[in-house]
Amino acid sequence: MKEIQDMYSENANYVMKFLMALTSNEALSEELTQETFYQAVKSIDKFKGDCKISVWLCQIAKHCYYNHLRKQKKTPSCSLDKLSDDGVQLKDNNSSVTDKVSDRESYVEVLKVVRQLEEPYKEIFNLRSFAELSFKEIGDILGKSENYARVTYYRARQKIREKLEEETL
Repeated sequence: MKEIQDMYSENANYVMKFLMALTSNEALSEELTQETFYQAVKSIDKFKGDCKISVWLCQIAKHCYYNHLRKQKKTPSCSLDKLSDDGVQLKDNNSSVTDKVSDRESYVEVLKVVRQLEEPYKEIFNLRSFAELSFKEIGDILGKSENYARVTYYRARQKIREKLEEETL
């Protein structure tokens, strides 16, 4: 029982942050965090130890979220009221997109474009930009390489940049 409590106390915030990046809904993220740990306890004997436990928990969390979406028959959405007013931090020195996110109106436009992205671009962009996960962590969660996460994130940024430039013409 102590091990389970330790696992929860060490990883709950990490899982919650991950789910917030996916759902943009604090209440749903809290509910899915609880479901994640319930599922983890039920299947702890399946944990092989070949990755960090936080990565394993995020994989469970992702599956819980997708199950929730299937039950709700909805697509992922982005709730603006849970995001900060100061704009998206795009994690690099490319200022062309970052400059466009300087005010709330531009921020809303970027979020609209992000919602239109196809998977895996949307998921990787959200994990990197909103959950602030490293490329290695993203790769681990998705079962892909760190380089895959980097390249996909770069391509997502390019798609966002192109879409924003189209809209300003």
